[in-house]
Amino acid sequence: MGNGLSEPHTIFPGLPSFQALHIVILGLDCAGKTTVLYRLRFNEFVNTVPTKGFNTEKIKLVLGTKGRMAAFHFWDVGGQEKLRPLWRSYTRCADGLVFVVDSVDTERMEEAKTELHKITRLQENLGVPVLVLANKQDLRSALPLGELERLLALNELGSHTPWHLQPACAIIGEGLQEGLERLHGMISKRRKMMRQQKKKR
Repeated sequence: MGNGLSEPHTIFPGLPSFQALHIVILGLDCAGKTTVLYRLRFNEFVNTVPTKGFNTEKIKLVLGTKGRMAAFHFWDVGGQEKLRPLWRSYTRCADGLVFVVDSVDTERMEEAKTELHKITRLQENLGVPVLVLANKQDLRSALPLGELERLLALNELGSHTPWHLQPACAIIGEGLQEGLERLHGMISKRRKMMRQQKKKR
């Protein structure tokens, strides 16, 4: 896939412009990050190849039963080991992080945990909400959510990092909408708290 930028009005013509939330999609290679991105972008499965740099898309989604519109600017960054040092430059000024985990890949769960904790503990990422997408939950050998929560040590992310673990299947799109609604809610809550703190000063 290329690095092209899709303008949101091509998806929802006639809508007013929105301030897009800066969301970075991270995770180990082969976790399904790019599949997530293009399922959101095209609402269909797109066969992908390993990302050597990044893919980026601006997407508007309808959230919740009230039909609120939210604009997201997604950055899907390659998860190969040699590319992970670059994650930091993409997460700077991020409104939220999506960390995609392969629920079947038990052998690399410790590696995924290490990378997740490393990126969330960076000074500039403290407090940034994290949506952990437990991808491939449709497969019989997928780890249950409770086990994933334990192996990824999500409760050790600290009180400063709001997070939500969402079961998902990127190929059919299951769980993605619900996950993004939770992430949007966490971002909105954080922004409200930051505004209140500024007023107190």
